[in-house]
Amino acid sequence: MKILFMGTPDFSVSTLEALVASEHQVVGVVSQPDRPKGRGKQLQPTPVKEAAMRHGLKVYQPIKVRDQAFLEEMATLDFDVAVVIAFGQILPKSFLDMPSYGCVNIHASLLPAYRGAGPIQKAVINGDAVTGVTTMMMDVGMDTGDMLLKEEVAIDDKETGGSLFVKLSNIGGPLVLKTLAQLEDGRLIRTPQNDEEATYAPMLDKKMGNIDWKQSAVTIERLIRGLNPWPSAYSYMDGKMLKIWSGDVVTMPESKAIPGTIISVGEDYFTVQCGEDVIAIRELQLQGKKRMNACDFLRGYKLTAGSILSQIPNDK
Repeated sequence: MKILFMGTPDFSVSTLEALVASEHQVVGVVSQPDRPKGRGKQLQPTPVKEAAMRHGLKVYQPIKVRDQAFLEEMATLDFDVAVVIAFGQILPKSFLDMPSYGCVNIHASLLPAYRGAGPIQKAVINGDAVTGVTTMMMDVGMDTGDMLLKEEVAIDDKETGGSLFVKLSNIGGPLVLKTLAQLEDGRLIRTPQNDEEATYAPMLDKKMGNIDWKQSAVTIERLIRGLNPWPSAYSYMDGKMLKIWSGDVVTMPESKAIPGTIISVGEDYFTVQCGEDVIAIRELQLQGKKRMNACDFLRGYKLTAGSILSQIPNDK
């Protein structure tokens, strides 16, 4: 099949590589425009664009896919199907209708759960035992098209958003190849989604990581893992941001301190009171410092029981 590939971040690259290595022909790649990055604000190509250029593929970078000039250009291409994974824009019906086999999307959840831009992290934050990847036929809605194939993945007890990202990104290529094979020979079964069972996972935002210590230790520990490595969970200590990279839930129902209070300080951890139970902080990063384990941090930072972690920087 002749394929137009559409994707932008790292998550999409392994699927593009799988398609390039297959018997199919990738006739072009569509990705988001280059963005300024770093101190020098130099334009940085997207990971998908970099991968496409390594393979000598033609790259298109529309500011808006609804622009008439872009749609007219796409109409001149000879492609049977569009494969879309984490592209970043909603495609108009005029584009969806172009390829004879339609547009196949690869989504990092078991639809209809976690429609939207943040399904990987949401699965960890919610404490799910299983997630996966779904291929679907695209329609004009956000992740509302008919489901095609699914592959499940177990979520480990200490899974992070980053580690689950890697697992799911490696599934996309093989799953879409299987999907395309069944699509081409007419064996593919389309299953409509039940909108009543749908849940939404919004785009990640840094504010999501601001820890509310009144929540349970279990909830906070999941938030820490889900937002690792980005945007990260954080609190404030002595007016400085303190990123929390890992911690363990400690059952301590008898502790009645104010949430956010440091309960105890050990050699390689310190515990913080939550709304229910406490959490032992194992890895952290104080503003202006590098990421480190709690043992190294406590060697250089005098921390005492009774100190308070807060949601605002001026609350000491």
